[in-house]
Amino acid sequence: MSNTDLIIEERSRDIGDFLVGRLIPFRKKRMVGPFIFIDHMGPSTIGPGRYMDIGQHPHIGLSTLTYLLEGEVMHRDTLGTEQLVTPGAVGFMTSGRGIVHTERTPAHLRDGTEHSVHGYQIWVALPKALQRMEPEFSFTPANKLPGWTDGDLSFTLVAGEGYGRKSPVPVFSPLFMIEIKATAEATLDVHGKVSGEVGVVIVDGYIEACGQRIEKGHMLVSKEEDICKLKLGADTHLFLFGGEPLAEQRHIYWNFVSTEKALIEEANELWHNKEFEMVPGEKGYIPLPE
Repeated sequence: MSNTDLIIEERSRDIGDFLVGRLIPFRKKRMVGPFIFIDHMGPSTIGPGRYMDIGQHPHIGLSTLTYLLEGEVMHRDTLGTEQLVTPGAVGFMTSGRGIVHTERTPAHLRDGTEHSVHGYQIWVALPKALQRMEPEFSFTPANKLPGWTDGDLSFTLVAGEGYGRKSPVPVFSPLFMIEIKATAEATLDVHGKVSGEVGVVIVDGYIEACGQRIEKGHMLVSKEEDICKLKLGADTHLFLFGGEPLAEQRHIYWNFVSTEKALIEEANELWHNKEFEMVPGEKGYIPLPE
């Protein structure tokens, strides 16, 4: 999806061992490992007169990871990809030097009835040496992702490595994204299970950390590596994400991420002049923000 605001609303606070916020980037913590942006989609109801129709827009220097909890999205891009992304599957698009894509409600859901859509789109910055790589797209069905249970907790390794397992999603730096659901109150201790910086997005329910209760809709970021020990309420649903930080600072403007401002300015000019390769069969164009 298109990022329309460079800096999202800040709701961060310090609770001791952790910083708590809504989404990244925020002022005290611009990235968590290589993760540079998290966009929470919905939950929303779509139907006649209100469908998802995100027209042609570009990216450079990052990979987008689309993970749906409900609903379906049709992804199309300049590589000729036409892929239906369904709940629990991973659409992973790597922009590299530049790609254009659209995200729309698929035709079979434009049937006059209402449907729910809910999920996350996440941006992962590419390592400096790969930020000009050729673009590519991968799709990993839900049944190909590692899943396991431990007591009252169930786990799905969406991307990267953790808990001695590896996701088949083709990432480009050491990272992890893990979906976790608790059927009853449980303690989650990830020390030694993942490597690097640690973030938590609470989808539903609540967690307790540092003696404070943090409700759904918030994100929590560990201020140190590998020390994340949390109490999860019954029926809590969250994502654990993070990894090894990238060495260089990243600049963001609109949908562009780079270590070099000059590359972002070049991409701005190319998009403004409509010189990016466009999506086959698509019309429409989201203009560069003023």
